[in-house]
Amino acid sequence: MSSLTTDAIELLKQLIQTPSFSSEEDQTARHISNWLEAHGVEVKQTDYNVWAINKYFDKSKPTILLNSHHDTVKPNKAYTRDPFTATIEDDKLYGLGSNDAGGCLVSLLATFVHFYDKKDLKYNLVIVASAEEESSGNKGLVSMIPVIPHIDVAIVGEPTQMHLAVAEKGLVVFDAIVKGTASHAAHPNNDNAIYNCIKVLEWFKNYKFEKGSKALGDVKMTVTQIKAGQQHNAVPSQVDLVIDVRVNDAYSNKEIADLLQKESPCDSIKPRGLKLNSSSIPMDHDIVKAGLAIGRETYGSPTLSDQAVLTCPSVKLGPGLSQRSHTADEFIYVSEIVEGIEIYKQILEKIL
Repeated sequence: MSSLTTDAIELLKQLIQTPSFSSEEDQTARHISNWLEAHGVEVKQTDYNVWAINKYFDKSKPTILLNSHHDTVKPNKAYTRDPFTATIEDDKLYGLGSNDAGGCLVSLLATFVHFYDKKDLKYNLVIVASAEEESSGNKGLVSMIPVIPHIDVAIVGEPTQMHLAVAEKGLVVFDAIVKGTASHAAHPNNDNAIYNCIKVLEWFKNYKFEKGSKALGDVKMTVTQIKAGQQHNAVPSQVDLVIDVRVNDAYSNKEIADLLQKESPCDSIKPRGLKLNSSSIPMDHDIVKAGLAIGRETYGSPTLSDQAVLTCPSVKLGPGLSQRSHTADEFIYVSEIVEGIEIYKQILEKIL
């Protein structure tokens, strides 16, 4: 194991032991800045986003963004270990944020340092260790797009077992209302909002979007929350629904919103926002071809990441396993980090 890889793993331990919930990443930002500076990198920071460009940055060349996040969700109640203690047992590095996405972040940081002072690269490199990814916050990567140099393509570090997610579903969350007539429960009421909701729920359950995607499959629509009534003897005047829609690359988020507002049987349905669109990268892009050349696979990802705020082609790629994210006693294998750094380097060496 190289000294740079060892240093990256030590940084990950430090990050695990430093709480960094979304919007509270000041201390992990400091650790990342110190680590980069210790490796000779000129570091910049915007809010809690830490970023840098390669030493011989050339404006005439295209630019690759290397990005992952250093915020975490809060630990769930099923933890049997201290989520803020970094422990290695049988190759497993335990701790909150180890898999999502600390292992990816430190692997990309190590990769960036490896290429930082190399001359005559075909691409520039920009690294952004971003904040507020877990909350899709306004001070995360989305706020960095106007700050950093223009990006032509991005590698977003999320746990993919170092296979290439060449497309990612977008997300639109809708708030919907089903209305009825308020009344006392003891009296007849043929306009009970809760009963009216039955056919609406059936509509959402059975609705099929016409356009599928080779990479991402069908649009996935799920009613995830329902709220109505305050007391046992009063029929409410409305039912509030929340609908989670995972959008494939055959639709824009606006198209989904327009379609549901036209066709759904709700009395009202409104999107909370339309900024988290699906993303993809052409299969003939140099990064994809480089990954395939070293035996990596490609797939479409159902989970959301900071790719959603990028307008350039992007690929999601990183050590770890997505299914471990947000779970109790989260971990990543140390060997996954070691492999991740090497694969990142191999892919970039083919195009740089």
